[in-house]
Amino acid sequence: MQSTSVQFRKARPSDDERARYQGLRPLQKLLKKGSVMRPGAVPLPCDIILDQDVAVPLRDGQHIYVDIFRPAQTLESLPMLLAWSPYGKQGGVIQMDDLPFHGGVPIEKLSGTEMFEGPDPAFWCAHGYGVVNADARGAMSSQGNLHCWGPQEGQDGHDLVEWIAAQPWSNTKVGLTGTSWLAIVQWFIAAERPPHLAAFAPWEGWTDLYRCDVVRGGIPDVGFNNHMISMFAGPGMVEDIPAMVRSYPLMNSYWESKIPALDKVEVPAYVVSSWTNLIHTMGTLNGWRGVASKKKWLRVHNTHEWTDYYENVEDLRRFFDFYLKDAQNDWESTPKVRMCVLDPGGNDIVNRPEQEFPLARTHYTAMYLDATARTMNSSKLMSVNNAHYDPCDTTDRLAFVHRFKQDTEIAGYISLKLWVQALEADDLDIYVEVRKLDENGKHLGCRTMLPPGVSRDDQPDQPETKSGMIVFSGAKGMQRASMRATDAERSEPGIPHHRYDRIEKLVPGEIVPIEIQIWPLAMRWRKDEQLQLVIGGYKLSGTEFPGLEPPDTINRGRHVIHCGGPYDSHLLLPVT
Repeated sequence: MQSTSVQFRKARPSDDERARYQGLRPLQKLLKKGSVMRPGAVPLPCDIILDQDVAVPLRDGQHIYVDIFRPAQTLESLPMLLAWSPYGKQGGVIQMDDLPFHGGVPIEKLSGTEMFEGPDPAFWCAHGYGVVNADARGAMSSQGNLHCWGPQEGQDGHDLVEWIAAQPWSNTKVGLTGTSWLAIVQWFIAAERPPHLAAFAPWEGWTDLYRCDVVRGGIPDVGFNNHMISMFAGPGMVEDIPAMVRSYPLMNSYWESKIPALDKVEVPAYVVSSWTNLIHTMGTLNGWRGVASKKKWLRVHNTHEWTDYYENVEDLRRFFDFYLKDAQNDWESTPKVRMCVLDPGGNDIVNRPEQEFPLARTHYTAMYLDATARTMNSSKLMSVNNAHYDPCDTTDRLAFVHRFKQDTEIAGYISLKLWVQALEADDLDIYVEVRKLDENGKHLGCRTMLPPGVSRDDQPDQPETKSGMIVFSGAKGMQRASMRATDAERSEPGIPHHRYDRIEKLVPGEIVPIEIQIWPLAMRWRKDEQLQLVIGGYKLSGTEFPGLEPPDTINRGRHVIHCGGPYDSHLLLPVT
């Protein structure tokens, strides 16, 4: 593989007011029961000892800083939870207050001692746990350069787990918790196999930076990543992922290092996902499937990651109680999979117990595209036809529909095979989306995933709302034609494994097959409701957040989709 030189950019100074960092202040203080840490927050339920800005040495001699919260009534033999973050354990470059509707988590739900996307120390201390909040290497006052996931964060996390286990107040059992970035890093720490890691709970976090985030479908798309790392503050540099994408657009050793070694992860895992997260869904589900842990659980919810994380702390506590406290509860009788099934226009199914994922009863059904009728059917089309669109015109798109003759559920991985042709170009970027329509053709997808804090009775039928947060409109996929090569041995039904290690340009006018991975989905359709497949040359329903820089698309000329006869363009659905 191509060798790489990792690129960095200067981090924002920690004393920049946008970092909201108060500086290095080592101290110990008592947070009294009943104290209100911020207006409107829940009062502290117990006395808590806070050891602030404790220096922890790493294997290379650098030091990071952590805050340690312990219940004052229990000063030793504590099970410990670790949250690892680049955002800042005090104040921080991003907070729930920065998000519309407080990120869907009411202020009165939390104590104000938590860091962004991390556990609330007040809750956990009240239930006999200690909590360690860590500023990652290169964040705030922690020494070194800030790395974005990968082996460096895994090794640093390993060292911190073992440091925690050696402290006099620890019972030697450590758990990992947190959402998004705080979830992603857990896969890497667990893959390093720290001996005293007893369990971990990644709550929506990808397991492949290239495929799940910055080069989805082979199309460079660094807007969200650039937005995030541009906020980071610290004494040195921050890994420049956007620069790495543009310098090394093909899969290489660097991008492979951003895939955790899931086959090395053997500790108990409680993995949480949703069907609606544009970055996390695919990677989280692949992570759950890939870990070698004999004891692992998956729950797929129907809300938002932050809302779900703080609403399900009692469920998470049962998991940690069992593995960190040796509590004799019934955790191990919990269904291995608890799955939601979205039902726009109806009522979602929540926490349906299953034995596995993907579901063993799945019947993969090919729905063949008819470019003339703009329909999809289970019978192959014998006659050849085609349809075209202008990929640079955001009003021009193709839509194919299938009307169900009976109630139908799909649950699992979806893929799309298309025979494509680029007129006047040697490459193309294609975007697709699977949506639900009612019997009259009304798009119901926006009624599935709402902006945090918005009532289901108060939302327009549009991809975005006044909050600026994305409403889930359908399962998405994207693919660059020149990056179409797949690995047959690693591909599965509904899961084409793209190699991304070569560029295969098109001869102008050439017709080629491409396979497009569409994000996993579980959704119900009733008789006469319709499944719609939308195809275009641009993001069909907005971005993760408005205002981000667009993908590095290469589209020009017209795109042609060929169907029928030898051109078996079809949508592969996991019917259950």
